[in-house]
Amino acid sequence: MYDAVPIASTPDLLRLVVVPVFAWAAVRDVKTRRISSTVWIPLSALAAILFLWDGWVASRTGGYVWTHEFLIPAAMSLGLVVPLAYLFWWFGGFGGADAKALLVLALLVPTYPAYVIGSLTFPAVAPQTAMPFSLTILTNAVLIGALIPVALAVRNAVAGRISLVMFVGWPTAWDAIPTTHGRLLETPEGRTRHGLDLDALRMYLRWRGLSLEELRADPEGYRDPVSLPAEPNPPTDGAVTATVTEATADGGSSAAADGDGADGVASTTRPDPVGDDPWGVATFLEDIDGTAYGTDPETLRDGLEVLATEDVVWVSPGTPFLVPVFGGLLVALVYGDLLLGLVF
Repeated sequence: MYDAVPIASTPDLLRLVVVPVFAWAAVRDVKTRRISSTVWIPLSALAAILFLWDGWVASRTGGYVWTHEFLIPAAMSLGLVVPLAYLFWWFGGFGGADAKALLVLALLVPTYPAYVIGSLTFPAVAPQTAMPFSLTILTNAVLIGALIPVALAVRNAVAGRISLVMFVGWPTAWDAIPTTHGRLLETPEGRTRHGLDLDALRMYLRWRGLSLEELRADPEGYRDPVSLPAEPNPPTDGAVTATVTEATADGGSSAAADGDGADGVASTTRPDPVGDDPWGVATFLEDIDGTAYGTDPETLRDGLEVLATEDVVWVSPGTPFLVPVFGGLLVALVYGDLLLGLVF
């Protein structure tokens, strides 16, 4: 809300705590693709307190302040941004951490804040209508996210890599795959947009107790399901930081986090091979208690065939949406609504 106060109102100053928290969360999401749910609990508590605080102040003021500066944007924030976040998560548009971040923002910043530094007021461009600030952050994030394919294409074009997948991925050496997030964009038949999730690959390798290097050294041997381990290891949740030891201690999951989540737990006895099962992938998927990020045997098998022989493969980085959300937050605080700026 825009109030005649020096610098900012107390609630708006307290809202700035979201900036360093979201910066940390965005960096961690890029590195690990895992954000603990505990991150959002204190932010949600703060959001609820500030929401009630602003509502109380606006109701005492009454009139235009109550209806247009609080009630309408707050109702739109909770009635529009919250359902959008849930629907995007439900349809797989982004992960649990991204959805929870938007839910927190819908409650934390439903109305436009105002920060005065000298003769300058931020956000620099304030809407003339009762626009919820959380929706501004979301639209900014969508616009920033749309620039990611452009950046990938420019990077690939400069390197002379002209391909249909130049907008969604880049070449990655095979030995970097175990610590790389994203999705394999190759099958034995050629390029694809729906290849193997690398978290699922890590689950499979840990279940077998193999490294990718060992698998490449003897693909024929490991292609035979007879080579399956007598006692499979916990597959973990596929995070690059997870270990079999951690998975065992946590009952099959490396950590409680907001990934798109696979809590696989392997059996403690040798699994029976499932029919004609190259690489034992169908046996693996049947043995774990959970899902390997929706991976089916054919997709996992195709990914293994590619990684067993190719030295360089195309991988989609799958940049978490929390990164554009953080960028959208910063732009919203400094400038305002990018979409309105482009249209008007």
